[in-house]
Amino acid sequence: MTFNIAALGLPVLQNGSEGPAVGAWQSFLKGAQFALGAVDEDFGGLTDTATRNYQQKNNLPVTGVVDKVTYALALQQGLLFKVPNFSASLLLDYLNFGIAEVKDLQKSLNAIAQLNPPLTVDGDFGALSSKGLAQVYKQRDVRFRDDLQQRLAATTQQKLGTDLNAAIALIDDYAKKLRFRLSGPHWVKFFLATNSIEDLASPFRQRVQAFEKALRTAGAKMEITNTLRPPERAYLMHFAAKISRSQIRPQDVTTMLGVDIDWVHYTNAGSVQAAQQMIDAYGIGTNPVALRSLHTQGLAIDWFISWEGTLQIRDSSGQLVSIAAPRDGENPALMKVGASYGVYKLLGDPPHWSVNGG
Repeated sequence: MTFNIAALGLPVLQNGSEGPAVGAWQSFLKGAQFALGAVDEDFGGLTDTATRNYQQKNNLPVTGVVDKVTYALALQQGLLFKVPNFSASLLLDYLNFGIAEVKDLQKSLNAIAQLNPPLTVDGDFGALSSKGLAQVYKQRDVRFRDDLQQRLAATTQQKLGTDLNAAIALIDDYAKKLRFRLSGPHWVKFFLATNSIEDLASPFRQRVQAFEKALRTAGAKMEITNTLRPPERAYLMHFAAKISRSQIRPQDVTTMLGVDIDWVHYTNAGSVQAAQQMIDAYGIGTNPVALRSLHTQGLAIDWFISWEGTLQIRDSSGQLVSIAAPRDGENPALMKVGASYGVYKLLGDPPHWSVNGG
């Protein structure tokens, strides 16, 4: 038995072809380190050359045409998950799962993770079944593959025959992809904010530099945690906060280009919990997070300031100011010195200073 390439609906591609299937092929070639320029969904000369190079490297007929023979190998090497409008249902069609095998998979997922509510065992692997697949992987992680192999019925295993291990591996790979698209604390490591004063916008940058120089000269200690926040990070923080506070339903969150996150978990409770874990990881607390803020404009800095004894610091006019306790950024006297440089403290947010105190 071989997998059903026809189920994917992939057209034959060649010089002059256009569309999403071309974009998927170009993305695959680019990921495999074949030079072809931009992924523009236009099969031109560069894509033709890259295709021929791919075919030559893999001992395929060098035709420049992406046909069933070329697809068969490329799908094994990673093209599969780039197929336009790819879904769990399409994957199962490709793996030769019929209604009986899909029912067996749904039954197996229910048993592996004790899904509550359980999936309806109806042979239709739609959106909810896909959510269930992601949830099971979330619960079982690296154990999922062995769990699935042990749970699938003998009839399913017999039908798949020699393709069984490959099929389970692909389901495992796809389940992992679905799981890590889900919202959760792992998203904090993406779209990192910078912590360099150099990334601030002018003239605020120069004001902060002058204030920082005065602080250093006075012997203060500083730890910068955030200057310029990418809009993608602001998006993640904003909607994680809104979901966790029940201000928006996960399914109503708008998408953002370049941020392939799935806010909707198998249950609403799971969605809210994941959002809460995100705001905990971001350290947002109860603070509001705007999609567009002073941080996304380079007009704010988060830094922790401390000192020992009495801080002798000069304000922007050169006047020496003595500051004792509290020995941190929320000392009113220090706020006044910062304001003299054009760097204003936001009350109630310990590390946050900005161009206007907002």
